[in-house]
Amino acid sequence: MSETPAATDFRGDLELALRLADAADAQSLPRFDAADLTVSLKADHSHVTDADLATERAIRAILQAERPEDGIFGEEYGAEGGTHRQWIIDPIDGTANFLRGVPLWGTMIALAVDHKPLVGVVSMPALGRRWWAGAGLGAWTGTEAEPRRIHVSDVSSLDEASVSFQSIAQWDEAGHLDDLVALSRRVWRDRAYGDVFSYMLLAEGRIDMVAEFDVKEYDIAAAFAIVAEAGGRATAFDGRKTLSGRSALATNGRLHDAFLGLLGGPPSAPADTA
Repeated sequence: MSETPAATDFRGDLELALRLADAADAQSLPRFDAADLTVSLKADHSHVTDADLATERAIRAILQAERPEDGIFGEEYGAEGGTHRQWIIDPIDGTANFLRGVPLWGTMIALAVDHKPLVGVVSMPALGRRWWAGAGLGAWTGTEAEPRRIHVSDVSSLDEASVSFQSIAQWDEAGHLDDLVALSRRVWRDRAYGDVFSYMLLAEGRIDMVAEFDVKEYDIAAAFAIVAEAGGRATAFDGRKTLSGRSALATNGRLHDAFLGLLGGPPSAPADTA
Protein backbone atom coordinates (compact mmCIF):
# COMPACT_ATOMS: atom_id res chain seq x y z
CA MET A 1 0.00 0.00 0.00
CA SER A 2 1.38 3.41 -0.93
CA GLU A 3 2.06 5.92 1.79
CA THR A 4 -0.51 8.69 2.07
CA PRO A 5 0.65 12.32 2.10
CA ALA A 6 -0.71 12.74 5.64
CA ALA A 7 1.58 9.96 6.84
CA THR A 8 4.67 11.41 5.18
CA ASP A 9 7.25 13.59 6.90
CA PHE A 10 8.10 16.39 4.48
CA ARG A 11 10.95 17.91 6.51
CA GLY A 12 13.61 16.61 4.17
CA ASP A 13 11.75 17.86 1.11
CA LEU A 14 11.26 21.27 2.71
CA GLU A 15 14.94 21.51 3.59
CA LEU A 16 15.79 20.68 -0.03
CA ALA A 17 13.30 23.28 -1.30
CA LEU A 18 14.96 25.93 0.86
CA ARG A 19 18.36 25.02 -0.58
CA LEU A 20 16.86 25.25 -4.05
CA ALA A 21 15.70 28.76 -3.16
CA ASP A 22 19.24 29.65 -2.09
CA ALA A 23 20.54 28.47 -5.47
CA ALA A 24 17.78 30.41 -7.23
CA ASP A 25 18.56 33.63 -5.37
CA ALA A 26 22.23 33.29 -6.31
CA GLN A 27 21.22 33.33 -9.98
CA SER A 28 18.38 35.85 -10.01
CA LEU A 29 19.39 38.63 -7.64
CA PRO A 30 22.68 39.57 -9.35
CA ARG A 31 20.75 39.96 -12.62
CA PHE A 32 18.03 42.16 -11.12
CA ASP A 33 18.16 45.65 -12.62
CA ALA A 34 21.28 44.66 -14.58
CA ALA A 35 22.10 46.91 -17.50
CA ASP A 36 22.93 43.93 -19.73
CA LEU A 37 19.85 41.86 -18.89
CA THR A 38 18.75 39.87 -21.94
CA VAL A 39 14.99 39.92 -22.58
CA SER A 40 13.09 38.05 -25.28
CA LEU A 41 9.50 37.14 -26.13
CA LYS A 42 8.14 33.61 -25.88
CA ALA A 43 5.58 32.11 -28.23
CA ASP A 44 2.75 33.32 -25.99
CA HIS A 45 4.20 36.87 -26.15
CA SER A 46 5.21 36.86 -22.49
CA HIS A 47 8.72 37.99 -21.57
CA VAL A 48 11.59 35.77 -20.52
CA THR A 49 15.00 36.93 -19.32
CA ASP A 50 18.38 35.26 -19.07
CA ALA A 51 17.76 35.22 -15.31
CA ASP A 52 14.57 33.15 -15.67
CA LEU A 53 16.43 30.55 -17.69
CA ALA A 54 19.54 30.42 -15.50
CA THR A 55 17.47 30.20 -12.32
CA GLU A 56 15.40 27.27 -13.54
CA ARG A 57 18.52 25.49 -14.81
CA ALA A 58 20.15 25.83 -11.39
CA ILE A 59 17.10 24.38 -9.63
CA ARG A 60 16.79 21.52 -12.10
CA ALA A 61 20.46 20.59 -11.76
CA ILE A 62 20.12 20.10 -8.02
CA LEU A 63 16.87 18.13 -8.34
CA GLN A 64 18.29 15.87 -11.03
CA ALA A 65 21.27 15.12 -8.79
CA GLU A 66 19.40 14.68 -5.49
CA ARG A 67 15.88 13.60 -6.50
CA PRO A 68 16.33 11.77 -9.82
CA GLU A 69 13.21 9.71 -9.17
CA ASP A 70 10.98 12.80 -8.90
CA GLY A 71 9.34 14.60 -11.79
CA ILE A 72 9.95 18.28 -12.60
CA PHE A 73 7.60 20.82 -14.18
CA GLY A 74 9.03 24.27 -14.76
CA GLU A 75 7.77 27.30 -16.62
CA GLU A 76 10.74 27.63 -18.94
CA TYR A 77 11.78 24.03 -19.67
CA GLY A 78 8.54 22.10 -19.34
CA ALA A 79 7.87 18.74 -17.72
CA GLU A 80 9.98 15.64 -17.34
CA GLY A 81 9.50 12.49 -15.29
CA GLY A 82 6.38 11.34 -13.50
CA THR A 83 3.70 13.22 -11.61
CA HIS A 84 3.36 11.17 -8.42
CA ARG A 85 6.03 13.36 -6.83
CA GLN A 86 6.58 16.42 -8.98
CA TRP A 87 8.57 19.56 -8.28
CA ILE A 88 6.77 22.57 -9.77
CA ILE A 89 8.95 25.61 -10.46
CA ASP A 90 8.40 29.20 -11.47
CA PRO A 91 11.96 30.57 -11.62
CA ILE A 92 10.85 34.20 -11.59
CA ASP A 93 7.20 34.94 -10.93
CA GLY A 94 6.70 38.57 -11.89
CA THR A 95 9.12 38.71 -14.81
CA ALA A 96 7.49 41.95 -16.00
CA ASN A 97 8.41 43.52 -12.66
CA PHE A 98 11.89 41.99 -12.76
CA LEU A 99 12.77 43.41 -16.16
CA ARG A 100 11.49 46.88 -15.20
CA GLY A 101 13.45 47.00 -11.94
CA VAL A 102 10.39 46.62 -9.68
CA PRO A 103 11.32 44.44 -6.67
CA LEU A 104 8.01 42.54 -6.45
CA TRP A 105 9.11 39.25 -8.02
CA GLY A 106 10.10 35.90 -6.62
CA THR A 107 10.99 32.27 -7.18
CA MET A 108 8.26 29.71 -6.48
CA ILE A 109 9.20 26.11 -5.66
CA ALA A 110 6.64 23.44 -4.79
CA LEU A 111 6.50 19.70 -4.33
CA ALA A 112 3.18 18.19 -5.36
CA VAL A 113 2.26 14.61 -4.49
CA ASP A 114 -0.46 13.21 -6.72
CA HIS A 115 -1.14 16.78 -7.91
CA LYS A 116 -1.56 18.18 -4.38
CA PRO A 117 0.97 20.88 -3.38
CA LEU A 118 2.36 19.81 -0.01
CA VAL A 119 5.65 21.73 0.17
CA GLY A 120 6.09 25.33 -0.91
CA VAL A 121 8.85 27.94 -0.82
CA VAL A 122 8.60 31.49 -2.12
CA SER A 123 11.75 33.60 -2.14
CA MET A 124 11.70 37.33 -2.92
CA PRO A 125 15.39 38.23 -2.57
CA ALA A 126 15.00 41.84 -3.73
CA LEU A 127 12.82 42.34 -0.63
CA GLY A 128 15.00 40.15 1.58
CA ARG A 129 11.97 37.96 2.32
CA ARG A 130 11.15 34.28 2.13
CA TRP A 131 8.11 32.15 2.97
CA TRP A 132 7.91 28.38 3.32
CA ALA A 133 5.61 25.57 4.39
CA GLY A 134 5.33 21.80 4.47
CA ALA A 135 2.29 19.63 5.10
CA GLY A 136 1.88 19.37 8.86
CA LEU A 137 4.85 21.68 9.48
CA GLY A 138 3.11 25.06 9.45
CA ALA A 139 3.79 28.15 7.36
CA TRP A 140 6.70 30.44 8.12
CA THR A 141 8.42 33.60 6.97
CA GLY A 142 11.83 35.05 7.62
CA THR A 143 14.09 37.98 6.91
CA GLU A 144 17.40 38.50 8.66
CA ALA A 145 15.54 38.01 11.94
CA GLU A 146 14.40 34.70 13.38
CA PRO A 147 11.72 32.84 11.41
CA ARG A 148 8.18 33.39 12.59
CA ARG A 149 5.09 31.31 12.03
CA ILE A 150 2.34 32.93 10.00
CA HIS A 151 -1.42 32.50 9.85
CA VAL A 152 -4.25 33.89 7.79
CA SER A 153 -6.59 36.51 9.22
CA ASP A 154 -9.73 35.82 11.24
CA VAL A 155 -11.83 38.34 9.29
CA SER A 156 -15.28 36.79 8.85
CA SER A 157 -17.26 39.51 7.05
CA LEU A 158 -16.97 40.59 3.42
CA ASP A 159 -17.59 44.15 4.60
CA GLU A 160 -14.30 44.02 6.50
CA ALA A 161 -12.30 42.13 3.89
CA SER A 162 -9.23 43.43 2.07
CA VAL A 163 -8.64 41.76 -1.30
CA SER A 164 -6.17 41.62 -4.18
CA PHE A 165 -7.65 41.08 -7.63
CA GLN A 166 -4.28 41.07 -9.48
CA SER A 167 -5.33 43.00 -12.64
CA ILE A 168 -8.41 44.43 -14.33
CA ALA A 169 -7.27 43.06 -17.70
CA GLN A 170 -7.23 39.47 -16.38
CA TRP A 171 -10.80 39.69 -15.13
CA ASP A 172 -11.97 41.43 -18.31
CA GLU A 173 -10.38 38.85 -20.61
CA ALA A 174 -11.88 36.03 -18.52
CA GLY A 175 -15.36 37.56 -18.84
CA HIS A 176 -15.59 38.45 -15.15
CA LEU A 177 -15.32 42.22 -15.23
CA ASP A 178 -18.83 42.63 -13.78
CA ASP A 179 -17.85 40.26 -10.96
CA LEU A 180 -14.82 42.41 -10.22
CA VAL A 181 -16.94 45.54 -9.99
CA ALA A 182 -19.38 43.74 -7.69
CA LEU A 183 -16.46 42.56 -5.56
CA SER A 184 -15.04 46.07 -5.24
CA ARG A 185 -18.42 47.37 -4.08
CA ARG A 186 -18.87 44.62 -1.50
CA VAL A 187 -15.53 44.54 0.33
CA TRP A 188 -13.79 47.05 2.57
CA ARG A 189 -10.68 47.48 0.44
CA ASP A 190 -9.54 46.31 -2.99
CA ARG A 191 -6.06 46.56 -4.46
CA ALA A 192 -3.97 44.84 -7.15
CA TYR A 193 -0.78 43.95 -5.28
CA GLY A 194 0.04 41.44 -7.98
CA ASP A 195 1.74 38.11 -8.57
CA VAL A 196 3.00 35.88 -5.75
CA PHE A 197 3.35 38.73 -3.25
CA SER A 198 -0.45 38.90 -2.94
CA TYR A 199 -0.62 35.29 -1.76
CA MET A 200 2.08 35.88 0.81
CA LEU A 201 0.17 38.88 2.18
CA LEU A 202 -2.83 36.56 2.47
CA ALA A 203 -0.81 33.89 4.29
CA GLU A 204 0.43 36.53 6.75
CA GLY A 205 -3.12 37.70 7.47
CA ARG A 206 -2.58 41.14 5.92
CA ILE A 207 -5.28 40.68 3.26
CA ASP A 208 -8.15 38.21 3.08
CA MET A 209 -8.54 37.11 -0.56
CA VAL A 210 -6.55 36.79 -3.79
CA ALA A 211 -8.14 35.91 -7.12
CA GLU A 212 -6.73 35.70 -10.64
CA PHE A 213 -7.15 34.06 -14.03
CA ASP A 214 -5.01 32.52 -16.77
CA VAL A 215 -2.65 30.86 -14.29
CA LYS A 216 -0.64 27.69 -14.79
CA GLU A 217 0.37 25.19 -12.13
CA TYR A 218 3.75 26.84 -11.59
CA ASP A 219 2.05 30.21 -10.97
CA ILE A 220 0.17 28.94 -7.90
CA ALA A 221 1.50 25.62 -6.56
CA ALA A 222 3.94 27.01 -3.98
CA ALA A 223 1.50 29.73 -2.95
CA PHE A 224 -1.32 27.22 -2.47
CA ALA A 225 0.89 25.06 -0.24
CA ILE A 226 1.82 28.02 1.96
CA VAL A 227 -1.72 29.41 2.16
CA ALA A 228 -3.06 26.00 3.18
CA GLU A 229 -0.53 25.58 5.99
CA ALA A 230 -1.27 29.13 7.13
CA GLY A 231 -4.88 28.06 7.67
CA GLY A 232 -6.36 29.37 4.45
CA ARG A 233 -8.11 27.77 1.52
CA ALA A 234 -7.22 27.80 -2.17
CA THR A 235 -9.25 26.55 -5.11
CA ALA A 236 -10.00 27.34 -8.71
CA PHE A 237 -12.54 30.08 -9.35
CA ASP A 238 -15.30 27.46 -9.62
CA GLY A 239 -14.51 25.98 -6.21
CA ARG A 240 -12.55 22.92 -7.36
CA LYS A 241 -9.45 22.12 -5.35
CA THR A 242 -7.06 21.85 -8.27
CA LEU A 243 -3.90 23.35 -9.71
CA SER A 244 -5.05 22.91 -13.31
CA GLY A 245 -8.22 25.02 -13.30
CA ARG A 246 -6.46 28.01 -14.93
CA SER A 247 -7.81 30.29 -12.21
CA ALA A 248 -7.21 30.82 -8.51
CA LEU A 249 -9.26 31.91 -5.54
CA ALA A 250 -7.35 31.92 -2.25
CA THR A 251 -8.86 33.16 0.99
CA ASN A 252 -8.49 33.05 4.74
CA GLY A 253 -10.88 30.09 4.70
CA ARG A 254 -13.60 31.75 6.75
CA LEU A 255 -14.69 33.80 3.76
CA HIS A 256 -14.15 31.27 0.99
CA ASP A 257 -17.76 30.21 0.49
CA ALA A 258 -18.91 33.83 0.74
CA PHE A 259 -16.51 34.84 -2.02
CA LEU A 260 -17.55 31.88 -4.16
CA GLY A 261 -21.16 32.94 -3.76
CA LEU A 262 -20.42 36.58 -4.54
CA LEU A 263 -18.37 35.72 -7.61
CA GLY A 264 -20.80 33.19 -9.04
CA GLY A 265 -19.16 29.99 -7.88
CA PRO A 266 -20.83 27.13 -5.98
CA PRO A 267 -21.67 27.71 -2.31
CA SER A 268 -19.25 24.98 -1.25
CA ALA A 269 -16.38 23.31 -3.06
CA PRO A 270 -16.88 19.82 -4.50
CA ALA A 271 -14.52 16.92 -3.88
CA ASP A 272 -10.82 17.35 -4.61
CA THR A 273 -9.92 17.17 -8.27
CA ALA A 274 -6.43 16.77 -9.69
